[in-house]
Amino acid sequence: MKHVRQIINSWHRFVDSDLFFSFQRSKITVLAALILVAIPVSGFLAPWIAPHNPFDLASLDLMNSEIPPIWMEGGDSRFFLGTDNQGRDILSAILYGSRVSLAVGAASVVFSLVLGLALGLISGYFGGVLDAVIMRIADVMLSFPTILIALLINGVARGLLPRELHEESAILVLILSIGLSSWVQYARTVRGSTMVERDKEYTQAAQVIGLHPLKILVFHVLPNIMGPVLVIATISFGLAILMEATLSFLGVGMPPTQPSLGTLIRMGNEYLYSGIWWVVIFPSAVLVVLVLAINLLGDWLRDALNPKLR
Repeated sequence: MKHVRQIINSWHRFVDSDLFFSFQRSKITVLAALILVAIPVSGFLAPWIAPHNPFDLASLDLMNSEIPPIWMEGGDSRFFLGTDNQGRDILSAILYGSRVSLAVGAASVVFSLVLGLALGLISGYFGGVLDAVIMRIADVMLSFPTILIALLINGVARGLLPRELHEESAILVLILSIGLSSWVQYARTVRGSTMVERDKEYTQAAQVIGLHPLKILVFHVLPNIMGPVLVIATISFGLAILMEATLSFLGVGMPPTQPSLGTLIRMGNEYLYSGIWWVVIFPSAVLVVLVLAINLLGDWLRDALNPKLR
């Protein structure tokens, strides 16, 4: 009961906070949040709410291939958004594919966030040789487009793994590729904020009483620099989903047996000029709406956490 009361009290404090007031006052932000909740929930519940399992080969029927959406001539009520050339239901494929895209995006953001936070805290707090080495590595990575770094890491990882493990490890390789190519922005932001906090009185007082540097960083410095980090993480979530879609579209992401939105767009693009436009348009629209909702939330969070705009 004690934990329940703590959760209820925390919820009441959040509802009464300026952050929640700013959130509910912005209708666009509320709509973006609803979209961002609806898509992951529908993806998570795909095995139960999807009309079909589009990747169960035993249930596919080539006689159902290339059926247009239900509102077009020749549409079928069983396939609301139509089917592809293999007879797979596009709506079901989107539900399953969005789950993969969101999982890869979220996991890669968490990985890059933890790595960037650790390196940024170490670089900003200790300085010296560690700072110089970490920042020079960051400068080198910033000299290349992020997609090229991700492609390089992806290629090296696939080259080191046996061919029979490529499909099974595809999601882990994607997370590693996107995460390792995206930590720099966290590290640079955290480094700058840590250097400011390091010279403040509360940090110096903690050093005087003999606290271990790790405790100072985790319990004193980190809570005071999380505002900009959360904003970067929100924006990076949308970028990570786009990165996964790009890699899958290029054929080095998720395999056809575990499709994401990017894989669906790649497969649909092959039939775009033959008139089967719905195979590529609907997954693309879901991807655009999802990333737009994330970016709108990121913009709101940036303004809400900026004390100069309150």
